[in-house]
Amino acid sequence: MSNLTAELLLSDDPIPFPATAGDDGDGAEVCFLGRVRALEGDRVITGIEYSAYASMAEESLATIQREVLAQFGPHKCLIRHRTGFVAAGETSIAVIVATPHSGEAFDICRHYLRRIKTEVPIWKKPVFA
Repeated sequence: MSNLTAELLLSDDPIPFPATAGDDGDGAEVCFLGRVRALEGDRVITGIEYSAYASMAEESLATIQREVLAQFGPHKCLIRHRTGFVAAGETSIAVIVATPHSGEAFDICRHYLRRIKTEVPIWKKPVFA
């Protein structure tokens, strides 16, 4: 297994699924799909308008990837995040992590998701019904 294979895709296009990050050397692959909820608090929304500063987002993710690799060791990762309008019920983010063992795949996936949500310059604006 290579130390890290990672892909970040920011796109207005729907996220294709199924997607895979692993290969025959991986025993586990964890996939997190985040969907736009129809409620923001107690208000109905039709979707969320996502915007990103792409070059800064890519730089931020590269830093996160280096740090996650140092902390957790070798793994593969595929990250896709929508931009533009994403309707309620549609997938806005996919984080897929492949490793030899399931426990570490879950931990790494959770770690990536937490850091992406707090550190990567992707902004969301709910569009209320």
